[in-house]
Amino acid sequence: MKCSKAGQFYGKTNETVFLDGLILNDADYLHDRVDWHYHENPYFTFLLQGSVLEGNKKQVNECTSGSLLFHHWQDAHYNIGSKEFTRGFHIEIQPSWFAAFDIPPNTIEGSINIADPRIKILMYNIFKETKLADKTRQLTIDALLIETFALLSQTTETAGKRKPIWVNKVKDALHAAPENWQLMDLAKLANIHPVHLSRDFPKYFHVTLGDYIRSIKIQRALSLLPNRDLSLTDIAIHCDFADQSHFIRSFKASQQLTPLRYRKLLLKKEPR
Repeated sequence: MKCSKAGQFYGKTNETVFLDGLILNDADYLHDRVDWHYHENPYFTFLLQGSVLEGNKKQVNECTSGSLLFHHWQDAHYNIGSKEFTRGFHIEIQPSWFAAFDIPPNTIEGSINIADPRIKILMYNIFKETKLADKTRQLTIDALLIETFALLSQTTETAGKRKPIWVNKVKDALHAAPENWQLMDLAKLANIHPVHLSRDFPKYFHVTLGDYIRSIKIQRALSLLPNRDLSLTDIAIHCDFADQSHFIRSFKASQQLTPLRYRKLLLKKEPR
């Protein structure tokens, strides 16, 4: 089985950024299929546009814009491309990075399809920093990645523990339609008292109910920005913001950029 060496990714590279202990790669996916392989270092794959199937020894993930996968270095996987334009962002983490911050390299093991919208937003922030090319880029990306591993550790630890039945019910309902719920209705679905739901939600989601819903909406908006057929008003409506002004304010509070400027970063390169 082929081992991909440091900095080796499949597809047409648009840009590769080399930082201390990190390799960040922006690439178009051109192959119909990439056979079983593994990478020399752990890394994240973040789909910016399009779709791809990625399989590992446990499951096959149908990845669309906004999907985020983590692979530990020894985990083999394969990819099946689609006919639509597909673009991915990769973060490869070398042993020196883990050592510099005293983070065990095996903190997260296996292949993981990450659903937490807060972690996805952190990935968008890291991508943004590679395009802004600010003098503080290394510091900012290091801090964002440390936060990413902290949140990922929380979610994997929680996933390994026995949870009340209502937790997954609420999670599925919020991801399916975050805008459609009032507290009383969500509590009824969960079959628990609304006070219990509000009080215990952070225990399992590590954030308040309101903040979790906001992160879902912002992450969904980020995943739609590369779609040139959608105006900002369309995206605001699709993500259930009150209006475009509310969308812009909420987005800027999260990303420190307006949706229009972030869209320009995402679409800096014209698709082939």
